[in-house]
Amino acid sequence: MKRCSWCNLKNKKYIYYHDKEWGVLRKDDKYLFEMLILESFQAGLSWECVLNKRDDFRIAYDYFEIDKVCLYDDEKINRLIKDEKIIRNKLKIKASINNAKIFKSIILEYGNFYNYLKVFTKDKVYIEVGKTTNTLSDEISKDLQRRGMKFVGSTIIYSYLQAIGVIYSHEFDCFLYKK
Repeated sequence: MKRCSWCNLKNKKYIYYHDKEWGVLRKDDKYLFEMLILESFQAGLSWECVLNKRDDFRIAYDYFEIDKVCLYDDEKINRLIKDEKIIRNKLKIKASINNAKIFKSIILEYGNFYNYLKVFTKDKVYIEVGKTTNTLSDEISKDLQRRGMKFVGSTIIYSYLQAIGVIYSHEFDCFLYKK
């Protein structure tokens, strides 16, 4: 089977992610939170690097239980910085905790994070290939930054929207491509 060109066929985790997860519309807060945190750690790195560390991130980040992440203190930050199994960027770690608090405030404001996204998406799935940003990712990025989130530039948000299935981007010759 032909897959998107970015999918490393030698990496079983990547193949599974490509085939079963990427581009599948997800609306549950726990998943949306996990992916936003992981995408923010991707900044300056490859998604494959982050994906290979995903299981370790889940352990380090209490399986992305948002209430726990919101309470992380300096002691927990120091443990994360020393955890060689995850990406140990202090700025990204601190941003992830800050972003968790803002994510939670958005849930309280809208009922869930997907309802917040629908303000921008109008509950539509976008099908487009070969882009790294668009007007939608620009708008969501600006709003999240206005709310105080970090590492949520338009390119990261575009990747996030692809990951959670709001933007469907399987390449034309991929077996999962659809019009």
